[in-house]
Amino acid sequence: MCSRPRARQGVSVLDDVLERQWGMVTRAQALAGGLTDDQIRANLAARRWRRVFHGVYATFSGPLPHRARIWAALLRAGDEAVASHETAAELSGLVDRASDLIHVSVPHHRTPHRIPGALVHRSRRLPGARHPTRMPPQTRAEETVIDLTQSAGRLNDAIAWLTRAVGSRVTTAERLRRVMTGRSRLRWRSALDAALSDVADGCHSVLERAYLRDVERAHGLPRGERQAVRARRGGRWYDDILYRAYRTRVELDGRIAHPGEADSRDRRADNAAALSGDLPLRYGYGEVIETPCAVAVDVVRSLRIGGWPGSPRRCHRAACMVA
Repeated sequence: MCSRPRARQGVSVLDDVLERQWGMVTRAQALAGGLTDDQIRANLAARRWRRVFHGVYATFSGPLPHRARIWAALLRAGDEAVASHETAAELSGLVDRASDLIHVSVPHHRTPHRIPGALVHRSRRLPGARHPTRMPPQTRAEETVIDLTQSAGRLNDAIAWLTRAVGSRVTTAERLRRVMTGRSRLRWRSALDAALSDVADGCHSVLERAYLRDVERAHGLPRGERQAVRARRGGRWYDDILYRAYRTRVELDGRIAHPGEADSRDRRADNAAALSGDLPLRYGYGEVIETPCAVAVDVVRSLRIGGWPGSPRRCHRAACMVA
């Protein structure tokens, strides 16, 4: 974790501002804090300060920490500017990795300056979308997530933002739905609304939702418990999907980037063993997305071993082998 830069000589009256803004200050703030133009020029000439953008200064030497870069972009964007999109997602804990490009939103009536290293969005929802207390100024978590669904290139990526936000407990499905309802223009509205219903029911990833839709519902399987808590040796454990009455549990491997063929062979071996005992069935993206009917066949066999009296059904796919 990077440390907050210290204020340099000549700006002690601005300590509170500099502490809050990670050592960044505007010319207007410096003047309001009691400095003169001559003192600002002297700090710049002595390299105690340096100009980051027009009228925005770093009051320390050395590289700019990422948080200081965010503040610099916000100060350059002007009053009412807030961090948004990927940058707000980072600040709220929705994502772990900082985006190289800083995203800032300003009121729609403003004509924003070009800011190197930043993308400035114009929004009709400010200041209502702004979080009331967090610093740096940023959009509320729910507004951030819905903004990200609208900038996503694919529907699956948009749905992933919903599942990630609720699964990580950054926000709730109810709050997300309120924000969606309040927007008059929303791309993929019907699909996002349906996905949010699944998220509210416990699907915390795109893969879990695909299993619910294409394996469980499509083939008439009983409804499994999502994120079911089970006490085991060493503490509590969460099963992705648990058919408790039929001693069947399904674990979904959400990793995409791995040697798929080898992992698929390993999972098939695990699943063969699971069909004769109380081991989990394990599936990844390849199986659930590309061959959901084959997954359903395995799950049906396990459910029947566990005593399920029901009958599955064939889905709409011509090659479905479920019976």
